Amino acid sequence: MQKTFQIKTTRHSDMVDITSKLEEWIYESGVEEGILVVTSMHTTAGITVNENADPDVKTDMLRRLDEIYPWNHVKDLHAEGNTAAHLKTSTVGHAQTLIVSEGKLLLGTWQGVYFCEFDGPRDRNYQVKLIAAE
Repeated sequence: MQKTFQIKTTRHSDMVDITSKLEEWIYESGVEEGILVVTSMHTTAGITVNENADPDVKTDMLRRLDEIYPWNHVKDLHAEGNTAAHLKTSTVGHAQTLIVSEGKLLLGTWQGVYFCEFDGPRDRNYQVKLIAAE
């Protein structure tokens, strides 16, 4: 099973928790055991798993990525001017593979799945593939 999810980001850089959307889709599918692959279809937006209890984690991550990859670097040559977003996406990764167990994502107590926007705000999408265990 495969589905395209659409998301409208509202900030230049953001981490949007998509965990509940993924879990809802898994529930609707009826799959109890399997693998879920989530992938961003963009070179300036990624997917990651991280803490979802303290919002300061997202703030800190985005700030530290900005420190490592400043938006305006005098040596960047990319004509669109968004080299930093490409670097952040490559660092975070464009996809995650997750375990589905007992009809739910197998995540740690504090974990959530995030769509990471690095060049917004924009209309974006991500693909999700659910592979049921036999």
